[in-house]
Amino acid sequence: MVRGISFFGLGYVGLTTATCLASRGFKVICYDVDEAKVDAVNSGRAPFFEPKLDELLRRAVEEGYLKAVKDPKTAVLNSEVTFITVGTPSRDDGSIDLTYVESASRMIGEALRLKSGWHLIVVKSTVLPTTTENVVGRIIEETSGRRCGEGFGLCVNPEFLREGNAVEDTFKPDRIIIGEVDKRSGDFLEEIYREFYGDDLPPIIRTTPVNAELIKYANNSFLAMKVSFINMIANICQKIPGADVEVIARGIGLDKRIGPLFLKAGAGWGGSCFRKDLEALLDFAIKNGVELPLVEATLKVNRGQPYRVVELAGELIGGFHGRRVSVLGLAFKPGTDDMRDAVSIRIVRRLVEEGAKVVVYDPKAMDNAKKIFGGDVEYAGSVEECLKNSECAIIVTEWDEFRKLKPEDFIRLMRNPAVVDGRRMYEPEVYSRMLKFKAIGLNYL
Repeated sequence: MVRGISFFGLGYVGLTTATCLASRGFKVICYDVDEAKVDAVNSGRAPFFEPKLDELLRRAVEEGYLKAVKDPKTAVLNSEVTFITVGTPSRDDGSIDLTYVESASRMIGEALRLKSGWHLIVVKSTVLPTTTENVVGRIIEETSGRRCGEGFGLCVNPEFLREGNAVEDTFKPDRIIIGEVDKRSGDFLEEIYREFYGDDLPPIIRTTPVNAELIKYANNSFLAMKVSFINMIANICQKIPGADVEVIARGIGLDKRIGPLFLKAGAGWGGSCFRKDLEALLDFAIKNGVELPLVEATLKVNRGQPYRVVELAGELIGGFHGRRVSVLGLAFKPGTDDMRDAVSIRIVRRLVEEGAKVVVYDPKAMDNAKKIFGGDVEYAGSVEECLKNSECAIIVTEWDEFRKLKPEDFIRLMRNPAVVDGRRMYEPEVYSRMLKFKAIGLNYL
């Protein structure tokens, strides 16, 4: 078994992957520039919410399989392979910001100067084609004094983790993509995964670094496009009496060439990946003289989708000025406290602009919400508190806690029981019969 694995970056991808490896007996050492994250990890506590992660992390730390350090050289010198899992945020123009990737590469290269023997570097951060070889490889060569493919190995190994399901996705991935600079690098990384998965090894594709880099962007672009497509159809259904996008989605999803996944109409997609990756790919394509009209359309549809929910609410109650409006769900999806690019942000801000008195609630994301909205909204401590005396409730995130609500709950708690289902969680026939009700992609007769 490989003697040690190090990680640079303790975000969702880095910490989840590191913890899962440690849970199966790998010795893992993690580095992050954020010392508060390092301290949290060493106490067995993840610095963000992710189901099942805290339990695995606590056990890995207690059993001595995982630790975090504040010195990057310590991480590299005590491992044989280093995963780069730092963020690649967007700049204002949509282009990718490689500051953290470049910094991590520089620190790794400087550490390699002090180390004898070959070392593998694996880029798991989402980076555009040619970045691994032309940026990461070049910087490590310059700072280490070694030559890529000889003094150190280099691979791209994109992640496909879903926040809220990241632990499960690590243990049971659909496939593993390895973009290798040379065969030795690919062999070494594949062997790690063979040890980790044993008899449950998923399909492995070994290819060039640029192919691996582009697979990640193509994957996310296609998934986002499916969601935007069904939301586009939902907007048509909104105008046609008797139309229901849920029925349309089931009908086309049974076609094996299409499939049912990511055909759930709603208030739009959010999170840290889709918009960032699509905008980065679009910027990359433009710089290379290529048009990506489907990517542009995917982004355009999604930008407007949250406001469809606000429009439905306005139609339902006849305006917002001075009206108390409840927003249930703030995280960009259930199972996480992440509000990066969450559609709730656009919905809440539009409601505030329209003069509504907005009260919000989310099972996990309240602390993050307070950093975003400040004193512009009221924060409820429960569903009941959020709905009390409200004149309209908008469902934004499909938490199970909200799914369990019945029409009677809204009637009992609200001043004016009016509900907009922005995630298609409720049975329209039942709700429309008992209270004022509208839903995305539905023109109910």
